Amino acid sequence: MNNQQLMLALEMLELDIDISQNARAMIQAIQDQRRDRRQRGWWTRDWLLRRPIHGQILMFQELLHMVTPKIRKRNTWYRKCIDPGLRLAITLRYLATGDSYHTLIYGFRVAHNTICGIVREVCEAIVSVYSEDVLLTPTEPEQWKAIAEQFEAKWQFPHTLGALDGKHVPIRCQKNGGSLYYNYKGYHFIVLMALVDANYKFRWVNIGAQGGFSDAQIWNQSDLKQAIKRGLMGLPTATPFPGDDKPIGYYIIADDAFGMRTWLMKPFSRRGLSYDERIFNYRLSRSRRVVEHAFGILANRFRCLLSVMNQEPKTVHVIVSDCVCLHNTMRMRYNFR
Repeated sequence: MNNQQLMLALEMLELDIDISQNARAMIQAIQDQRRDRRQRGWWTRDWLLRRPIHGQILMFQELLHMVTPKIRKRNTWYRKCIDPGLRLAITLRYLATGDSYHTLIYGFRVAHNTICGIVREVCEAIVSVYSEDVLLTPTEPEQWKAIAEQFEAKWQFPHTLGALDGKHVPIRCQKNGGSLYYNYKGYHFIVLMALVDANYKFRWVNIGAQGGFSDAQIWNQSDLKQAIKRGLMGLPTATPFPGDDKPIGYYIIADDAFGMRTWLMKPFSRRGLSYDERIFNYRLSRSRRVVEHAFGILANRFRCLLSVMNQEPKTVHVIVSDCVCLHNTMRMRYNFR
């Protein structure tokens, strides 16, 4: 070995030594970092440990108990019926995910045409069992005042009986349907119009209006408006605001799409607003957001409402009604957001 080869060998040896030292330093740094890492403070959170009493399995068991008499089928000599638990699981899976019936075949081994009938039957059963208990519109002054107190406590907007707005639910273009369900967004819709309280619970709904109608048209033809105009809803009498002596009536809050009435409040719409008018618009809009939030919670909880629904409008009406009933049930009994 000549001098040049010897020098090259020494340089390579020094390089290996440097690399090994750097590697050791990196390993030592990682080990030190792991030692310095804060110890785990919680192994399992307290709210996760409450799953036996607040978990979704309790709601499934309640639903199954309530709707089984309505969805149970009889076995015959040539085939066995589908178990009520499986029928309910298929329906809830569709509502929660919005998967197509052809996709659900592989998860439950049930034909898509059978799933089509199951979803409608189970939704009708849930609506018939729960709608009278969880979807009640107040008709007494004390009930309306309780809602107004919630709005004043949570959103600092007194005398509010609910927030009103409409949501478009996309559907497939119907055969020979023309433009009945077509609207300015370029899709076919049915409209879910709702009155929501301060706790994001639906107090009144109107489902199934054609998407080509505006919110004002749907509201003007609704049964709730007619009942309020006739004095059949038991609205509270006017009382002063806190710290004031002038009686002010109770009202529903809405956006600019609706016509203003003594019992329906909307924001100032003209430009050049004064400071007090801008503050009023801010307070009203802040309170009215509860209906937008309720629609968002509903659609993200039941994701079938986010996709284009391929059923007939009558079936979509039943499915949306079922989603509203389940939403209110969870808000009232299983509020584990």
